[in-house]
Amino acid sequence: MGPHLRGHQQWNFAVFAPDATALWLCLYCPDTEELLAELPFIGRTGEIWHLLVCGISDGTLYGLKAQGPLLPEQGMVFEADRLLIDPYCRQLNRAQVYNERLYHSRSHYMMAKGVLKPLDFDWQGTVKPSIAREKTIIYEAHVKGMTALHPDVPLHHRGTYVGMAHPSVVRHLMELGITTVQLLPVAAFMSEPRLEKLKLSNYWGYNPVNFFAPDPRYQVEDAVLEFKQLVRTYHQHGLEVILDVVFNHSAEAGGYHLSFRGLANRHYYLFENHADLTDFQHYTNYSGCGNTLNVAQPMTQKLVLDALRYWVTEMQVDGFRFDLAVTLAREHKRFNPYATFLQIVAQDPVLSTTKLIAEPWDIGPYGYQLGQFPALWSELNDKFRDSMRSFWRGDMGTLGEFTTRLLGSRDIFQKHHKPACCSVNYLTYHDGFTLQDAVSYQHKHNWLNGEQNRDGHDHNLTVNYGVEGPTSSAEVLAKRFLHKRNLVACLMLSQGMIHWLGGDELSHSQQGNNNAYCQDNELTWLHWNLDYHATQFLNFVKQMIQLRQQYSCLQQLSLLDDQYQSHGDKHQIEWYLPSGKVKAEADWYDTSVGHCIFIIRNTSTHHQLLVSINAGGTAIEITLPSSQWQCVMDTAIEQGLTSVLHDRSQSYQQQPGSLSIWLEQGAY
Repeated sequence: MGPHLRGHQQWNFAVFAPDATALWLCLYCPDTEELLAELPFIGRTGEIWHLLVCGISDGTLYGLKAQGPLLPEQGMVFEADRLLIDPYCRQLNRAQVYNERLYHSRSHYMMAKGVLKPLDFDWQGTVKPSIAREKTIIYEAHVKGMTALHPDVPLHHRGTYVGMAHPSVVRHLMELGITTVQLLPVAAFMSEPRLEKLKLSNYWGYNPVNFFAPDPRYQVEDAVLEFKQLVRTYHQHGLEVILDVVFNHSAEAGGYHLSFRGLANRHYYLFENHADLTDFQHYTNYSGCGNTLNVAQPMTQKLVLDALRYWVTEMQVDGFRFDLAVTLAREHKRFNPYATFLQIVAQDPVLSTTKLIAEPWDIGPYGYQLGQFPALWSELNDKFRDSMRSFWRGDMGTLGEFTTRLLGSRDIFQKHHKPACCSVNYLTYHDGFTLQDAVSYQHKHNWLNGEQNRDGHDHNLTVNYGVEGPTSSAEVLAKRFLHKRNLVACLMLSQGMIHWLGGDELSHSQQGNNNAYCQDNELTWLHWNLDYHATQFLNFVKQMIQLRQQYSCLQQLSLLDDQYQSHGDKHQIEWYLPSGKVKAEADWYDTSVGHCIFIIRNTSTHHQLLVSINAGGTAIEITLPSSQWQCVMDTAIEQGLTSVLHDRSQSYQQQPGSLSIWLEQGAY
C-alpha cells in the first residue's frame, strides 16, 4: 500500500478505493507546488488501485484524486476535483492547515502534498534500550513545548525534533532519571476549522490527517530525517521513545474531504444505525471529535497495523500510548477484550515486543474499560490519580482506597493473572491540571479556550490553600510544595509503571487551565528559569526517582499470595499502627484515620523498607517495629533527604501532612 520505490526513479502506488470509478495520481513541483502531471491509475486488483510510474525525480510532490458516485445516503461522497492526501503517505512537504477560501474553491494549494524520496538513514549501530515495564518511568513531553523557551537551544531549533535532541534536553532527562520519553502526537494533523476562526490551534495534535508522516510543524528542514535523528540520539543515551497515537478519529469530522473520506468513506468510518439500517449520513462519535474510525473493518485495521509497524521498524520507536484505546477494540460497536485488533498485536512479532499503553476508555456505550485489556498491555489508571489527590487533600474515609492504589490496584489488575505494571500510575497528564496547579487552584480557569470555561474536567480533587493561583505568602508556598512532595513520593513508591508529566519537575503552571489543548504559547511551553523553591523541588523529584530505581521491591513487588511469577524474590507487606502494634482488620474501618505505616519485607534476604504516612492535620508519634532504622527521606524536609537514625527506645514525630521512608540499618 502507498508509494514504494521499485528502482531508480520508479515508484509504485497502491490505493484502497473500492467504490471509486476512477483514480488519478497528481504530481507537483517541489518548490512551487505547480502541477506537473495527472496520471490515471490503470491497474486494479479487487479493491486496490495501482500504478507504476518511471522518471519521478527525488523530492517530487504528489496527491490523489478519486471519482465515484455522489450518494451520501449510501456513504459514497466522491468529489473528483478535490486533491486528497494518500493515507499511506510517508512524508508531507508542509503542515496541513485549513484555509476556508482555498477549501471551498477546491484549490490544490489547500492541501499538503506527499514527498517522494528514499528513506535511507544511518542508525550508526544503535539498538533499542528494551527497558522492562516495571522499571519504566515515562516522561510525557510535547515536541514544541519542551524547547520553545529553552535558553540553551538555538532559536532556529526551538520547538523542533532537532531541539528535542539538544544535549541540554538529553542531559535534563538523564539527570532526572526517567527511562522513556512519551511524545504527544507527532503524526501529521490539522487544527480544527473552528479553532482557526478563533485564532487558536490544536496544540496537542489530536486531530490526525495521516498516520505515517511526522508533522512538518516540528521540522527544521526534513521531518522524517530529523525525527530519526531524535530517536537515534535518545537510544544512544539509553532512553526509549514511545508515541501517543490517535487511531480513533480523523480531522475529517465536519464533512471535510482531506484523505480517507474522499477515497473510501463508508469503509474507514463508523456510522449510526436506525432500525438495523446503517445511516451513512450520521457518523458515530465515540471519540467526542465528530467521527470514529472503524478499526474492525479489515482495510482500516490493516492501515492502523501497517502504520504501527512502520513507526517501530522504519522510525525505530519503542512503543505507543493509544488515545481512547477502547475504540480500537470495538467490534459490532461493543468493546471486546478479545477483539481481532488486540489478537493481531499479541501475535505480531514486531508489535508484541513493544510497550503498549491503553487509555482504557472512550465516550461510547460502556466506554470505561479499565483493567479489561490483555496482560501484554498497560493501562492508564485514573483511579490512582484520583485516590492520591483525594487522600492528600484530607478527604475522610480514603485510606483503604489509597493503600490499594499504592500497592498496584490489584482489585482491578488481578493477582495471578496480571503484573502490577499493567497499571500506569500518574498524578497529572497533559489533559488536566499540572502538578503545580493541582495545589494552587480549586477551580479550572479555561476562559482563553473560547468556550466560556465550559470545557475541561470539573472533578479535579485539587486544593489552593486559601489563595486561588499565584501567591507570595511563604506559608501558602510551603504547604503547596509539601503537598507536591507527598504526591511525588507516593507516585515513586507505588507499584506499577510510572508516568510523569513533563514540566511538573519544573513546577510548570498553566494558570489554572486544565484543558490547554488549543494554547500554543507561553501558557503551555515549559519555562526553564527556576526560583529557589522550584529548584529544591526539582532536586526532590530526582532523589525520589533515584530511590525508586535503587530498590527492586519498589519496582516490582511479588507477594507470597500472588502466583503470577514464581521466580525471583518474594515479599510480604505488614501494616502497623503508630504504636508499633500490628494493624488489625477492624482498624481499617475507622474512617477518621488518615495515617498508616507499612513494611515491605523481602522473604529471601529479610531486608526491610518501612513507609510512614500521615495525611492528617496533626503530628503523630510513631514507634518503629524493629530495633534499628535509618530515615532516608522525609517530605516534611524541603530537601527531602535525611539521615535520622532511630532505635526502639525512641519515638519519631511524623509531621502533619508528610511521609517518611526508612531502611533497616545495614540491610542495604
